[in-house]
Amino acid sequence: MSLIRYKDLKANLDKDFSAWPERRLALLGDSATQFLAKAIRAYGYEEKMRLEVFDADFDQLDAQIVDAESEMYHFQPEFIVLYLSAERLWARFAATPLDARANFSTRILNEIHGWWKTIASFSKAKIIHFNFVEINDGVFGHFAAKSAASFPFQIKKINCELMTLAQAEKHVFIADLASLTAHAGYATAHDPRLYATARVALALDFLPVAAKAVVDIVKAISGAIRKCLVLDLDNTLWGGIIGDDGMENIEIGELGLGHAYDALQQWARELKHRGIILAVCSKNNEDTAKKPFRDHPEMTLRLEDIAVFIANWDNKAENIQRIQQILNIGLDSMVFLDDNPFERNLVRELLPAVTVPELPEDPTLYVPYLRSLNLFETASFSEEDLRRTGQYQEEFARVDFQKAFTSIDDYLASLEMASVVSRFEKFAIPRVAQLTQRSNQFNLRTVRYTEADIERFDQSDEFVPMALHLRDKFGDYGLIAVVILRRLDQESAFIDTWIMSCRVLKRGMEEFTVNQMARCARVRGLRRLVGEYLPTPKNGLVKDLLPKMGFVAADGKWALDLDQFQEFKTFIKEH
Repeated sequence: MSLIRYKDLKANLDKDFSAWPERRLALLGDSATQFLAKAIRAYGYEEKMRLEVFDADFDQLDAQIVDAESEMYHFQPEFIVLYLSAERLWARFAATPLDARANFSTRILNEIHGWWKTIASFSKAKIIHFNFVEINDGVFGHFAAKSAASFPFQIKKINCELMTLAQAEKHVFIADLASLTAHAGYATAHDPRLYATARVALALDFLPVAAKAVVDIVKAISGAIRKCLVLDLDNTLWGGIIGDDGMENIEIGELGLGHAYDALQQWARELKHRGIILAVCSKNNEDTAKKPFRDHPEMTLRLEDIAVFIANWDNKAENIQRIQQILNIGLDSMVFLDDNPFERNLVRELLPAVTVPELPEDPTLYVPYLRSLNLFETASFSEEDLRRTGQYQEEFARVDFQKAFTSIDDYLASLEMASVVSRFEKFAIPRVAQLTQRSNQFNLRTVRYTEADIERFDQSDEFVPMALHLRDKFGDYGLIAVVILRRLDQESAFIDTWIMSCRVLKRGMEEFTVNQMARCARVRGLRRLVGEYLPTPKNGLVKDLLPKMGFVAADGKWALDLDQFQEFKTFIKEH
């Protein structure tokens, strides 16, 4: 299951991490975790992350969590990883009196939930909690699935309830070890000799799998996510060559290996429902390539599922760049699927930031292989994700509409734009957190926040949260900008966060947002806004934003004098 063995992964520890951003992570376990700590640090190198890991002593969860002055809290981790082994859990279950076993899961869950609450009271760290490997002790056989007195029943119940508990605790993220070990097999994931001699619960060559799970979640919380799946067509989404074989002869549905290609289409459509943008990049005549999407009765994907459809005879690296420019996202947030090794290598060479999986030759293995890669890890999900494809399609309509105008002011006025400005309403909190986690380009300070953080800001008098929505005659952009002001003193507020979707650039939304910040501050009797630009490899777009908006250099930051400020003219009405 792992793409790299532990001994090979461990060699990364001798390499130079210094050029990459540091993340501080604490690891606590009820079994020996020193090898897992090394695997996590080493896997960070694979993802260009420098992970400093505090590895607590053996079975020190209570000592490290309950004591506010513990070594772990002094380490000031951004992430705390909790690993409880199924083997230790079984030992506790076996020591439980028979008449108390039906309530064993409740006792364990209360203990875990208490740890989560205690950590939240002492630290702002995000918790990554491994769920349990679902081992079967063989005592009840298959009847264990019906008996609450059995260990398999209790451990499955614990895992199920952990998911429910984590939904309510926004600072907690579940690393799904149960799923990973179910895929690999318990005999692969656990080495009984290693556990007996060293209390190491995970087999050495399974450690990279567990480490990848942690690093994937850290990346997602930190904003390094993939947003777009670019699909080839011939022998990728269907079997055969549409231009040669004709629509009636391509393999899809019941024809040939059609079920394998249909599985890939279903997987892609589920990604689209989750908010991943789907695009097509094919060497074909456009009308020919689109025909199955329109007319083939067994196609799962339809044209309305595709945000950008490019079919021509240009090289695919150039076409992927066109897609990237249309969507206005980073190349490193794109995944390209193509059955042809030549095309894959071309894109890897010319666009190294794009993720290009090495698809198996057998199409029946496409989906199992892609599932194993976990390419689209996320730290949040919101209703707005469901509308993303439609929003990009609306944007293309705006681009076509703009061609009829020679004056940008006339064009903007014709869009009939309106914005709603509000505090963070409860239903919007997941989307606000998502914007802080995912936005990289129009992001003044690139500080990542969880839903728990956002809720805290909304309830504090120290912060002034602002959510800005935008719609026009073509449709609703949804929540496209987030501002968090923090009061500095009786006269000043600091722009802790200013994030905006790049989809609304050059619509006047930047100016409209500054107007709103100024109004908000003035209402509170403030006379100055203070801003700061913290550069990252991706946010050069906003390097000069503050001076363009009238801010002047002041004490290493930028300041806007609200007594002198006059609002910008925009074509956006406030509703």
